Amino acid sequence: MPLERTAAPPLRFREVLADFGGAHAANAVVAFLFAASGPVAIILSVGARGGLSESDISSWLFGAFFLNGFVSLAFSLYYRQPLVFLWSIPGAVLVAPALQHLSFPQAIGAFHATGLLMLVLGLSGWVRRAMAAVPMPIVMAMVAGVFLRFGVDLVLAFRDGFWIAAPMTLVFFLLSSFQNAARRVPPLIGALVAGGIAVWALGVFDPPAGALFAVASPNLYAPELSWAAMIELVVPLAITVLVAQNAQGIAVLTANGHPPPINAITAGCGAGSLVTALVGSVSTCLTGPVNAILSSSGDRRGQYTGAIMVALLGMAFGLLAPFFTRLLLATPAAFIAALAGLAMLRVLQTAFTASFRDRFAFGALVCFLVTVADVPILRIGAPFWGLVLGLAASWLLERKDFASRP
Repeated sequence: MPLERTAAPPLRFREVLADFGGAHAANAVVAFLFAASGPVAIILSVGARGGLSESDISSWLFGAFFLNGFVSLAFSLYYRQPLVFLWSIPGAVLVAPALQHLSFPQAIGAFHATGLLMLVLGLSGWVRRAMAAVPMPIVMAMVAGVFLRFGVDLVLAFRDGFWIAAPMTLVFFLLSSFQNAARRVPPLIGALVAGGIAVWALGVFDPPAGALFAVASPNLYAPELSWAAMIELVVPLAITVLVAQNAQGIAVLTANGHPPPINAITAGCGAGSLVTALVGSVSTCLTGPVNAILSSSGDRRGQYTGAIMVALLGMAFGLLAPFFTRLLLATPAAFIAALAGLAMLRVLQTAFTASFRDRFAFGALVCFLVTVADVPILRIGAPFWGLVLGLAASWLLERKDFASRP
C-alpha cells in the first residue's frame, strides 16, 4: 500500500509532556476557539436552512468534533506533526441547498459514498491525479458561489438585528486592523464575545424549555441510496475536501517545514467520513486554518502536542454538543448570521482571488454564475452543474490554459 510510514518509534507519554510547551498550549487554545466559533455557526445556519432538528444538529457536531478528534489524535501522535482533522466547511455549505429537495438520509448516503471514494484514492495513491483533475480556479469559483449566501446574510443581519450585528462587525474589523491585538484576541473570538454581550444586554436570549445543559446522545442514521444525491453531492464534496481543504492544509504544513503524508491524510479523511456519516456529520478533512495556527510558532518538533490538545478539547466539545447547540440556537438569528458571515469573509476573498486572478477565469465565471443561480437541473443541485459547465466553458474557450498547466 502507498500509505506513508514513519521511521520514528512510538511516542511515550513522558516524551509528549517533554515536547509540550506554553507556545503550543496558547496556539492550541486559539485554534480550538476558532474552530468552535464561526465554523459551528455555519453548521447551525446550514442546519436551520435545511430544516434539521436540534437533535440532528447536535449529532452532527458530535461527529464533527468528538469522532474527528480521535482521527486527529491518532495522526498527530503517529506522524509527530500537527494533523488536525475536522469537517469540510464548503461541504457543509453544499448540503444546505441539497436539503431543499433531498432528505437527510439521502444526503448521508452521499457522505458515505464520498468517504469510500476518498478512502480508495488514498489507499491507491491516485489522490494527486484526482487533485489535479479539476483546475483550482473553477473549484474555488464553486466555493465562492456557495459561500456568497453567508456574505449576503451578514449584510441582512444589520437589517434584522442591527444592535447585535453592528458591535460584532465593529469589533471584528477593529481587531483585524491591529496586528498585535489580533494575535492576542482573534477577531472572530472578539466578535463572538461582543455579540454575546449585545444579546445579554438586549435581553433577547431565548433558551428552550427544560434543562440547558445536556451530554451527547448521538443519533445513528441509516443511509438512503439516491442517485440524484450521489450525482449532486459526491463529486463536489470530494473535490472540496481534496482540492479546497486538504490542499490548503498540506500547503500550510509544507511551508512550515512538515512533510505531510498525503496518501494517508486522504485515506484518513475517507475512513473518518465513513464513521462520522453514521451520526450525520459531513465529510472529514484536514483543516487549513487550525493547522496553520498550530504550526505558526514554537519548537517545530513539538508542534504536534498542540494538535493533541486541540483534539482533546474538540472531543470534550463534542461530548457537550447538545448543550452548545441549545445555547447557540437560543440566540437571535442575526447573531448566528453575523458570526457565520464574518467567519466567511476571508474565505470568500480567497475564493474570488483564486477564481479570477489568472487562468481559467471564464470557466470560473460560468461556474460561479451557475452556482449562485442555484437552479437544480434534473433534480441535481447547482454546484455540480457549476463544475460541469465551468469545465466545459474552459475546455471550449480556454484550451491554452489546459495546455500550459504544470
